Amino acid sequence: MKIHYTNNQTFKKVNLIPLLETEEAIIFDDINLSKSIFSGKKDSLYTLEKDEHLFLFIGLGKDQNYKAIKTALRRISAKQVSHFKNEAKLFLSTELSDDMIEAIISGLWLGTYQLGHYKKDKKQHPFETDEFVLEINSYLDNTHAIERGIKIANAQLETFHLVDLPPNKITPKHLADWAVEAGKKYGFAVEVFGNKKSKEIGLDAFYSVGKGSANESQFIIMEYKPVDSKKHIGLVGKGITFDTGGLNIKTAGMVHMKCDMAGAAAVLGAMQLIADLKLPYHVTAIVPACENSVDANSFLPSDVIGSYSGYSIEIIDTDAEGRLILADGLSYLIKNYNPETVIDIATLTGSSVATLGNECGALFTNNESLSKQLQQSGDEIGERLWQLPLWDAYKSDIESDIADVKNYSGKPVAGAISAAKFLEFFTDNHPSWAHIDVAGVTFIDDEFAKTKHASAFGVHLITNFIENQ
Repeated sequence: MKIHYTNNQTFKKVNLIPLLETEEAIIFDDINLSKSIFSGKKDSLYTLEKDEHLFLFIGLGKDQNYKAIKTALRRISAKQVSHFKNEAKLFLSTELSDDMIEAIISGLWLGTYQLGHYKKDKKQHPFETDEFVLEINSYLDNTHAIERGIKIANAQLETFHLVDLPPNKITPKHLADWAVEAGKKYGFAVEVFGNKKSKEIGLDAFYSVGKGSANESQFIIMEYKPVDSKKHIGLVGKGITFDTGGLNIKTAGMVHMKCDMAGAAAVLGAMQLIADLKLPYHVTAIVPACENSVDANSFLPSDVIGSYSGYSIEIIDTDAEGRLILADGLSYLIKNYNPETVIDIATLTGSSVATLGNECGALFTNNESLSKQLQQSGDEIGERLWQLPLWDAYKSDIESDIADVKNYSGKPVAGAISAAKFLEFFTDNHPSWAHIDVAGVTFIDDEFAKTKHASAFGVHLITNFIENQ
């Protein structure tokens, strides 16, 4: 898709007119719409055909909700696709802020995504063709917001693909190769450790989880360090490319376990976006990527394994594996890079889904300033977080008789909290660490597909948080 800018009011065949809700009649050129016909109410759409031109009046509501605006335009792009042939014209009124324009552009581009990756008759969205022209009509210079919207959507589209593609495609090696190629394209350094190197340097918890798989584990380290960079942020994303549960094999829901690397995908997408936007911040990100499989070499319930931190871990449940690879990721990041703030993001527990449903991620931190910053950054773009406690009263859930710590409490309650307490144990009392459990918000049911699919939750949240530093 090519984008052209103009303030010429000549109409193309398809005209997109997103409007805020108003109490007054809408006058657009010689078209008059009374309030009873169209007022710009949220999620409303009024279609008018006139003189061989199609006009789509898109209601954005009155509260200027970033996520709602983005979704509304994605809906147009995805569900009105038959209207788009070779060109369209987008009219941006002076009432729209830069954030709203960013959401509009991002939504339109996200609407090109289709789940049928392997369908023989899959059709390309018109926006994806080189011939299609989107002409943007505005009396103001909205170039910056438009370019940001495209970059945000591009990073989220990459994340969609990483999470939605099947596990025989998205292996640990695929994630490592993706990181290497993205680093070359966008400008960040990448280093990858395989099984041999991981074992040599003491990433024992990480190595133990993946040793039962035919697909070699990959410990991926990315570093974006622009000249005169500001605050140093560290990220860790859980990269279980498929989770059988290990020898504590899952008895339900295994078909969806290709999404167990959605935390890793969010970190990978965020690294692309951070570098693409050329943010002036030093960011180091680690993605421990492996497959939790069942084999003669798989680690066992009741095993005691080591970790990069030097602490021993009693394995109560091999299906509590995500926290093991995160423990080594956090320890390695803090010991070798010492970032000022550390954030890990993971599809970690069903407990977080039971508590918060599909509306928001669970946030854990003992740093109240960090908590407020993360929640505000999420609220601004519609990726909400809710803080749960990290009280020491829950510390007994991870105490082990035989080892320094155990990976699962064995209790059917407070699972998300005890998992967070386990991760906290490996942060070396870092003063600015947060854990985000996104099990309920990264692989969702919504209007854009008939089956569960990726949401890219976390990509924009992490980036927005860093921008707000």
